[in-house]
Amino acid sequence: MGIFNRKDKEVITRAIIAAEEKTSGEIRVHVERKAGPDPFRRAQEVFSELGMDRTAARNGVLFYLAVEERKFVILGDEGINQQVPDDFWETIKLTMSTEFKAGRFVDGLVKGISMAGEALARYFPVQSGDVNELSNEITGDWEKE
Repeated sequence: MGIFNRKDKEVITRAIIAAEEKTSGEIRVHVERKAGPDPFRRAQEVFSELGMDRTAARNGVLFYLAVEERKFVILGDEGINQQVPDDFWETIKLTMSTEFKAGRFVDGLVKGISMAGEALARYFPVQSGDVNELSNEITGDWEKE
């Protein structure tokens, strides 16, 4: 029971690529049906499974969505978390929630990715010779049946 079709996937992937063009940071999106009793803990597990805790500057950001439970988590690695204000992720979540509640899941995710990308670019600007350390593809059960 995915949430996105192939066109949605392309729009989201382009948003990730656009955000990452300005930063050495890495952004990933992972979709699952259910997170279980603790969505934050599940997001941490996925973060590790995707290798996001092994980036050079520890500046990965995961957008984790549990579709059936209507929950999502934005998880930043320690490098970015040390730079952004304490309420930074919550501000992005509120922006995304507004879009999600209106049924605009792609718009909400793209806005969140853009906001995260702006912070990553501010604190971790792209350097010459920068390499894309992680895939930009959405992982998990994203595709609508």
